[in-house]
Amino acid sequence: MKKSEILDEKSLKFLENYLNNAAPTGYESEGQKLWMKYLKPYVDEFITDTYGTAVGVINPEAKYKVVIEGHADEISWYVNYISDDGLIYVVRNGGSDHQIAASKRVNIHTKKGIVKGVFGWPAIHTRDKEKEQSPKLENICIDVGCSKKEEVEKLGVHVGCVITYPDEFFILNKNKFVCRALDNRVGGFMIAQVARLLKENKVKLPFGLYVTNSVQEEIGLRGAEMITHRIQPNVAIVTDVTHDTTTPMIEKKTNGLTKIGDGPVISYAPAVQNKLRELILDTAEKKKIPFQRHASSRFTGTDTDAFAYSNGGVPSALISLPLRYMHTTVEMVHRDDVENVINLIYETLLEIKGKESFSYFE
Repeated sequence: MKKSEILDEKSLKFLENYLNNAAPTGYESEGQKLWMKYLKPYVDEFITDTYGTAVGVINPEAKYKVVIEGHADEISWYVNYISDDGLIYVVRNGGSDHQIAASKRVNIHTKKGIVKGVFGWPAIHTRDKEKEQSPKLENICIDVGCSKKEEVEKLGVHVGCVITYPDEFFILNKNKFVCRALDNRVGGFMIAQVARLLKENKVKLPFGLYVTNSVQEEIGLRGAEMITHRIQPNVAIVTDVTHDTTTPMIEKKTNGLTKIGDGPVISYAPAVQNKLRELILDTAEKKKIPFQRHASSRFTGTDTDAFAYSNGGVPSALISLPLRYMHTTVEMVHRDDVENVINLIYETLLEIKGKESFSYFE
């Protein structure tokens, strides 16, 4: 398959719109609607659940079920406390990074609409150079231009309002995609492209395919934990992001070596079923798709773990997209890697016959 066939103008426009839309953990529904609208021509039906996970199904009558999965949510903040002088203090919704917050613009989501604000920070001139503080949860706060708590509340802001960054998609040096929330809406984008390619290439799968965009991964794999019991799949192939470890201050001896532009990252971990992983590796080699390897000590930290340990054990594997600057507003991936992850999932599906148990004892 030619790369030009994978990422076309329409798909890239969808990627941009999908990334620019805010979908914080617990509030993914608007993003899911965009995703489902894009996916609709390529699937037979949809499954949704109470908390917002969305699944596009191809061949819903088939008994053998294969999941390809990404997660839809992005990290964010909650309003936790409003001081008498109108400053807003926060708690995390997912693994939000306190060190990048200072001087960032924010969107506070209220019933009245978006309220703009900024994470303020003392000017360099006023700080004690001998006792320099770094940003931390206790000292970062949001200024919405109010001087009293009552003013803030009149804007519609209250404890529990969710807060996101407004940073939007752009391309660096022609082939680097940059945005907040690439972790992991790019995963939802990639599995949607797999469904699109299957439809455009008129592939008839010998199994049911469940294109799954899970919610609430960032706070403990919760959406995948729920939907896997609903689907009860025979196989799950998960895609998420993983760290590019070639930038400064990352120790390769403990984090391994993975790099954007060098291909999808195939994981080794207890949750990764060995036979399924070998099928993916064999497919990559046969189709000449570049790939990298990564080892996880106890768990993958992705929805792979939720699928693997559900329903008495589901053969699961993880294909990751290398990414720089995770959980910042300038997350970065390489276009070639996005194309190759899509291609690797697509080609792996063509190798599955719909009868495999992946048992080590057969």
